[in-house]
Amino acid sequence: MKGVAAEPRPQGHGRFVTGSTFRHVAVMTLTGALGLTFMFLVDFVTLLYVARLGDPQATAAMGYAFTLQFFTISVGIGFAVSATALVARSLGARDRAAARRQATSALCITVGVLTVTAVLAILAREPLLRLLGAEGETLAIASRFLLFTLPSLPVMTFGMVGSSILRAEGDARRAMQVTLSAGIIAAVLDPFLIFDDVLGLPGLGWEVDGAAAVLLLSRGLTAAFAIRYVVGVHDLAARPEWRAVRRDAGAVFAIALPAAATQLSTPVGNFLLTAAMSRHGDEAVAGWAVVTRMTILAFGGIFALSGAIGGIVSQNWGAGRMDRVRSAYRDALVFAALYVGATWALLWAASDLIARGFALAPGGAAVVREFAEVGAGAFVFAGALFVSNAAFNNLGKPVWSTVCNWGRDAAAIPLALLVFGALGAGAAGVIWAQAAATAAMGVAAALWARAYVARLETAARPAAGWGAAPPIPSGRAAGAADLGGAAGVGDAGLAPEAADR
Repeated sequence: MKGVAAEPRPQGHGRFVTGSTFRHVAVMTLTGALGLTFMFLVDFVTLLYVARLGDPQATAAMGYAFTLQFFTISVGIGFAVSATALVARSLGARDRAAARRQATSALCITVGVLTVTAVLAILAREPLLRLLGAEGETLAIASRFLLFTLPSLPVMTFGMVGSSILRAEGDARRAMQVTLSAGIIAAVLDPFLIFDDVLGLPGLGWEVDGAAAVLLLSRGLTAAFAIRYVVGVHDLAARPEWRAVRRDAGAVFAIALPAAATQLSTPVGNFLLTAAMSRHGDEAVAGWAVVTRMTILAFGGIFALSGAIGGIVSQNWGAGRMDRVRSAYRDALVFAALYVGATWALLWAASDLIARGFALAPGGAAVVREFAEVGAGAFVFAGALFVSNAAFNNLGKPVWSTVCNWGRDAAAIPLALLVFGALGAGAAGVIWAQAAATAAMGVAAALWARAYVARLETAARPAAGWGAAPPIPSGRAAGAADLGGAAGVGDAGLAPEAADR
């Protein structure tokens, strides 16, 4: 605000330990949303162009393929969450050397794990597509697309983790640029590889194979931008040393495994919803494919919110500022409500235009309209769930976020599908089931996280100036806490059970 002096940042602390927490939440989320939106804009535009080929089987095949890709991407997101928590906490504790080492280790471990994941996904792709309901030509198209694109997953997740490291540092602009630039280039090239004629200019006409080629290019560019900014600008990664990677592996996996398990629940829920939608035919699946891509594009701010506040929460916890942790959590919930309200109104107004743009048949258009009018509103509860997950992941309770997500996707969604299926709600019932399950778990997670943050604040030692550490863990967590940070900070609290002792 003009005329008000900015709160000085203590020497060596991260940039989130001073200033308005709402402003930090808004800036990091909106820039993260823009970068994330362009990362998934490639998928959205690809689906739009494939739909314009006029082949419903190709559109449905892309929906099935994206559903399986979601599983593998979710593993990478778990490691991105881990990188944010570790690096931001060390920066908040004024230990840049530890942050640099942890960033390098997180990048190396991520590439290794995602390489194995990609190989397994390639081998299992056809049985999984059949399980989803794909068959015939739709199955063949989806399988070929996955064969071309799955090998690039380690490259893409390298870029994701790099962007997370930049967010932990507080460099919102460059974290956004990691995916923004690659997304723009890929979106421009898409039509020239998919179609044989683009506004009178010659194209390659590779159709779905062209879409796969653009995705490979986009992911490679994302990784290139990430390494340039992380290493060249901030010097937050170095040549890996096996001993350092082994030393940090426990801390990385302590957050990454439950965080990945948390993220994996979402594609499981989407898998169940897609399988339920497949009972209503290819038209409905094509509409659902548009809905899933539209969801990520329209609600990029909600998906980015969890990663955006992770660095804010971790830096302030590392600096001993639990009052600012509480403030950031509250502000994130407010931001989510405002964002969803505005986006819901836009989707409701544009639902018919979206259905026409994708040349959807009546069954698919009905699915899009139902989501825009009913399902989109439930994202206010999804926002509460994601914010709560971020609080748990970055405050030493990553397993709790796993419980919340799996409660929604493996318990609430199947129950809701049974209820609406019994009521004969048809394809619309799949949308209603998703909305009901999200609302139930969003409210539960928000109440749980709010109580946990309040308990941590009450238990924290009275502030003794900047650098006051969070509560020192006991038991196994105490033995794992020293990763080069300030006493009692480092990676304290990574063991899920430690923060409550």
